[in-house]
Amino acid sequence: MRSPWIEIAVNAISDKKGHNTLIIDVGDILGISDNFVITSGSNSRQVRSFVEEIEAQITNKFGPKPIRIEGNNDYLWVLMDYGDFVVHVFHTDERDHYKLEKLWADMPTETV
Repeated sequence: MRSPWIEIAVNAISDKKGHNTLIIDVGDILGISDNFVITSGSNSRQVRSFVEEIEAQITNKFGPKPIRIEGNNDYLWVLMDYGDFVVHVFHTDERDHYKLEKLWADMPTETV
């Protein structure tokens, strides 16, 4: 069952105009997380606004704080680890370079 906090994260991304947002079910392969949320912004400022909005909306609804946040020094690829799910917020150029969703192409994926 998908964490209800994923929907809040996706709504936060949508509020800030995220690009090409995906939810990938990685639970059958990874023992550490059930879902990846992947999105991108066109510049570092937008990436930062996604990260801040996701954390604010989840926290405002008494949800969990991220276990860790990595990559928030340059805002090119920020990973927000919530345990059950991980949010990957990319700068568009970084996402094009790393093609993270290609690694999980065989997994069930929802475009939101």
